[in-house]
Amino acid sequence: MIEQVHEHIIDELRINTRTDRIFVLAAILLNIAALGTNAAIAAGGSGRNTTIVMSIFIALILVINFVAEIGLIKGRQTRTKLLTGLIKMYKDKGVEQYYDASLLQAYKTRYNMFMLVVLFTGIVAIIVPFFVL
Repeated sequence: MIEQVHEHIIDELRINTRTDRIFVLAAILLNIAALGTNAAIAAGGSGRNTTIVMSIFIALILVINFVAEIGLIKGRQTRTKLLTGLIKMYKDKGVEQYYDASLLQAYKTRYNMFMLVVLFTGIVAIIVPFFVL
């Protein structure tokens, strides 16, 4: 039974990793696409339509980045819970010396860096087109 629990935790960690990767890549790609689109629209001229379209893209950037950030926060929490359970299981079996618990801090740092990348690409995607305008 313990092997099944172990395999389930490992599977959940794999799913967690894939989900986090999707959040990060989707947010970054959207931010870059919106940056290019808004910059091109802003360079094309000013007017009511330009402002409306840029506002729509800014709203999209804000929503997607908000969802990505929340997803990454939940992903970090999930990974911490799963790894904590895995470490407890390893302690119960007397093999905890083979898993370095400091990895938990490394994962937290990695999540923080992912969140910063998403945040700053979003900020750049919002601000830069206004310099072109």
